[in-house]
Amino acid sequence: MKRVILSVAAVAILFGIVASGRAQTEVTLLAPNPIRGALDKVAPGFEGKTGYKLKLTYGKGLGTRDQAAHGEMFDVFIILPPYPEALASGNIDPKSATTIASLTLSLGVKKGAPKPDVSTPEALKQALLAAKTIGAVDPAQGSDGNAAHEALVKLGIMDKVDSKMKLSATSNVVATMVAKDEAEVCIFWFNEMDKPTLDIVGRLPEQISTPLKVVAFISTHAKDAKAAQALIDYLTSPEAEASYQKDGLKLGR
Repeated sequence: MKRVILSVAAVAILFGIVASGRAQTEVTLLAPNPIRGALDKVAPGFEGKTGYKLKLTYGKGLGTRDQAAHGEMFDVFIILPPYPEALASGNIDPKSATTIASLTLSLGVKKGAPKPDVSTPEALKQALLAAKTIGAVDPAQGSDGNAAHEALVKLGIMDKVDSKMKLSATSNVVATMVAKDEAEVCIFWFNEMDKPTLDIVGRLPEQISTPLKVVAFISTHAKDAKAAQALIDYLTSPEAEASYQKDGLKLGR
């Protein structure tokens, strides 16, 4: 009996050592700011679910892919396309590419203002041509600004609305411009348009604004590839996806 008790104790100690070692494994993640709200809600559950620790860092939507290309020391990168330099750098494993969700553009107006029809490319075109001013993120500073510029080019109205564009560094500042009547309408990521001063008119038609995939990669310099994969598996779990959808991200790979 004493021998059995000792054996059980030994097994318990062994499991304790393994669990402790696993809990001390830290996974570092670099993610773009446009999905910050969604990740802040999802990420805390990773540690309890897996036993790994998570160190989460945010960067600019355009900048995280440059950080991956430069080989900054993170175990997992979440970046927005296009990212040829990051792939060519050899710092991320192309076979590990996993789409987490997608970002979509939306049109917003001041709280209580009339909502124009944006259900078709032609309706959106007329709404933007009729608007006195259009707020958006500077394409040089934000991924949503880049996407908005491309959408206006596809609509064939960039030259007609360029003079009434009001650009700023972030979606928060753009939303403030609309609230202060400095811009009549605004365009930026749907999941970031949950501002108390705004009403969401609707997502831009996909014919002129293709959803932008949010893609995770394991770094080729990852300290623990198994732990890095566990993070990606968690970020694509049904519970995580349900949270993304609630937060305004689009699902589908």
